Amino acid sequence: MGNSALKSHLETSQKTGVFQLTAKGLQEFPEELQRLTANLRTVDLSGNKIELLPASVGNFLQLKSLTLNSNKLTGLPVEIGKLKKLETLSLNGNRIQQLPPTVGQLKALRTLNLAGNQITEFPLGLGTLRQLDLLDLSRNSIQSVPAEVSDLQAIEINLNQNQISVVSAEVSRCPRLKVLRLEENCLDLSSIPQSILSESQVSLFSVEGNLFEVKKLRELEGYEQYMERFTATKKKFA
Repeated sequence: MGNSALKSHLETSQKTGVFQLTAKGLQEFPEELQRLTANLRTVDLSGNKIELLPASVGNFLQLKSLTLNSNKLTGLPVEIGKLKKLETLSLNGNRIQQLPPTVGQLKALRTLNLAGNQITEFPLGLGTLRQLDLLDLSRNSIQSVPAEVSDLQAIEINLNQNQISVVSAEVSRCPRLKVLRLEENCLDLSSIPQSILSESQVSLFSVEGNLFEVKKLRELEGYEQYMERFTATKKKFA
């Protein structure tokens, strides 16, 4: 991509606060964006070949949305934690294995998309994200959902297509959790904590494609309480 094209993009972004440059074969985060740290609210660099986010990403203090889906990122710099206004962080389809602890400082974060990465352990330290609505960890290699999950404020947690065989009963203590997706994992019926059905706020619990037939859920204690929540939610949106 020529400099003139980048220059015209930068000029537009100066006015709009939006910088979008997708599927252009970029191998690094454009250094020229540093001139716009005071303006930029939205950056979308999806479908490129970026392997590294520079530490200078922490300078974009007005940034509300950062999207880098389908790149070659293997991690994030600790400076990401400086983005106190960031509401959406979307990193689907990269090669990320773990998150720096500073992600827990993104106090405004509402959506964290990490589908299709190489994460093997459920990321801890996200309980400080009080605004978090959606945590998408589908299509990774996570094997268990730990007790620390109870700190999460998320309304929806998507763990479809992992390798999960253990789910802590503490997940039922998530204060705002309404949707829990665990499709296509390695769960036995005996690995489903009954407290999710009987004691949680979860009104959509999706477990198709595991090591048991979904209709077997009906045999578990608490299934009727779950169905009451499920039906009430359905009526609300009908």
